[in-house]
Amino acid sequence: MLTITNLRKSYKNFEVLKGLDMNISKGDVYGFLGKNGCGKTTTMNIICNIVAKDEGKVEFAGNCDNRKVGYLTETPSLYGFMNGHEYLKYIAACANYEGDVNRRIAEVLDVTGMTEGATRRIKGYSRGMSQRLGIAAAMFNNPQLLILDEPTSALDPEGRAEVMSIIRNLRDCGATIILCTHIITDVERVANKIGIMKNGVIAEEGSVDEILTKYRSRSSNMTITLAQPDEELAAEMRLLPSISYSEYNPVSGRVTLGAATSEIADALFDELISFVYRKKMRVTEIVTQRTTLEDIYFMITGGGK
Repeated sequence: MLTITNLRKSYKNFEVLKGLDMNISKGDVYGFLGKNGCGKTTTMNIICNIVAKDEGKVEFAGNCDNRKVGYLTETPSLYGFMNGHEYLKYIAACANYEGDVNRRIAEVLDVTGMTEGATRRIKGYSRGMSQRLGIAAAMFNNPQLLILDEPTSALDPEGRAEVMSIIRNLRDCGATIILCTHIITDVERVANKIGIMKNGVIAEEGSVDEILTKYRSRSSNMTITLAQPDEELAAEMRLLPSISYSEYNPVSGRVTLGAATSEIADALFDELISFVYRKKMRVTEIVTQRTTLEDIYFMITGGGK
């Protein structure tokens, strides 16, 4: 669907994009991640031909081009004096929509759950309603690629759930989507592929499963909390064959055990359960902790929680 090669862009003496490569296939929901200022918005603006690139290639497959891209900006500007139906008629005129305008308006209002709100003035909309109308406008002309920039930012939990439901429905219908967001749990819910930007390039790209597998192989932890602190039991536990490292808190009775890889972590869990059973130990909690997508994001970008 979209291949970007060696994309470069500078503003005066500041180089924003430094040779960015990106690959998006038809049907992908691509989670586009990175810190503020790393170049995500510049990349999306170049894809849409809003900003000119300095160097590199932005290539669409088949009959797709930047005229067939729908774009929801982070803070969409909507005309408050219009109602939702009127605004979408305006979008249809701007897009030179050649089909049945009223039918298409009804379709996008239905998909975004805005049918009832379409007769209300936009100035009275909640932030969630505005975002849903913005998605309706972005998808109005049946784009082959839909770009959503922070579609759930500043929304309450209910609004976020509504917008994520729309994205899931679009995904299930085969839409190709770039989802740019700082809410990594949203990416985990809907994306099949991610790209993480750092310093003007894509530092990591691949399917969610590939990236989780790659980084989860670095370490896996589990924590067991003893009903009563017991130094001797903790010392024995810390000699289990699959242990790579361990910690013991004598106050809480909590023992943290680490394995170097996910495969060893599976063996460690079996050893731990066998040890607990053999020693007839009283424990209050056993928690396994694998590396999350959020952990990976911070590893790559150099941030911290």
